[in-house]
Amino acid sequence: MRSGLKIAICLIAFSAIYARAATEFNAKSSWQGIVSHVVDGDTLSVRPLQGGAPYTVRLDGIDAPEICQVHGPSARAALVKQVLGKTVWVAVRRRDDYGRTLARVSLHERDMGRWMVLQGHAWSYRYRKDPGPYAREEGQARSARRGLFARNGAELPRRFRQRHGACH
Repeated sequence: MRSGLKIAICLIAFSAIYARAATEFNAKSSWQGIVSHVVDGDTLSVRPLQGGAPYTVRLDGIDAPEICQVHGPSARAALVKQVLGKTVWVAVRRRDDYGRTLARVSLHERDMGRWMVLQGHAWSYRYRKDPGPYAREEGQARSARRGLFARNGAELPRRFRQRHGACH
């Protein structure tokens, strides 16, 4: 009888832990927070309104220049001007191969990834032959010669990292 009771207690405890973890995941999959730091043109720290430590969030669907790359500081400055200290909506999409949280971040219903690409501060994130979710916005920025597209020869961050390594 004792071993049966221990098993029942373990199952109840496991169920409670599992339910709590599932609830926390769902609560964090879409939440509001205040941007406390902008690392570069596609990465920021957001402190949840409910409290707790800030989360590092990478804008899903874009690739901004590295901070040590041409236009990197300008891309960061543009994102800082838009979101630093402001309340944003974070919709977590997934984790990338490096374990980073990829999310769509919105300020007053404006998708910041879309805004960064449209203003010429980032590329639509390409994968193999897929032009990415903001290909149309990138085309508009290129046509208008905005931001990093003002001059010919802007180098994709992926290629920059292959040639020079990471900035940090």
